[in-house]
Amino acid sequence: MDVRRAGERYPGGDRAAGIESWHAFSFGPHYDPDNLRFGALIACNEEHLAPGAGFDEHPHSHTEIVTWVVEGELTHRDSTGHETRVRPGDVQRLSSAGGVRHVERNDGDAPLTFVQMWLAPREPGGDPRYEIVPGIADATPYAVPEAGAMLHVRRLTPGGRTAIPDAAHVYVHVVHGEATLAGTHLHAGDAARITGARDLTATAKTETALLIWEMT
Repeated sequence: MDVRRAGERYPGGDRAAGIESWHAFSFGPHYDPDNLRFGALIACNEEHLAPGAGFDEHPHSHTEIVTWVVEGELTHRDSTGHETRVRPGDVQRLSSAGGVRHVERNDGDAPLTFVQMWLAPREPGGDPRYEIVPGIADATPYAVPEAGAMLHVRRLTPGGRTAIPDAAHVYVHVVHGEATLAGTHLHAGDAARITGARDLTATAKTETALLIWEMT
């Protein structure tokens, strides 16, 4: 198990424009050849947008982009004609496939925080696809078969426990709260990269939310 602390993330964004980003993997000017991906996961970005701030239209291709809103409301628009509002507890996925452009903004009056995760598909190309799953339940994993991955959402009360999936690669991101995993204390923003996960359990110390990727 390789634990990466919140303070080790690469800073990004544009504070003057109301954008604060924290990258778990090699990203943009923060090139690190030893931290390019884990399993299918190639990015796990914590994004903070002030009211009125956002990312102007930009392209993506050959990437499965999964977004989880922590607080606030995310406005999404893309070149295939979708325009939606993504709220806390929703899962949004944009399969960029052969190429798509999109806009992400905070058009609300409150701060926006979201976690955006990028996965490499097994096969490149194809047509872009978009979907949003409102208020996904903890017991309902979200499958991304194109990347051989499954997202598990776990919201725990103090003392609550959850099993970590047995898998070749498991990525555990602490959205908020504190938990212990394999004897290691994890705080908000920390992540654990587990290879060959077997018979592991996470225990919450406080009200805690975890995003867990199960990958082949």
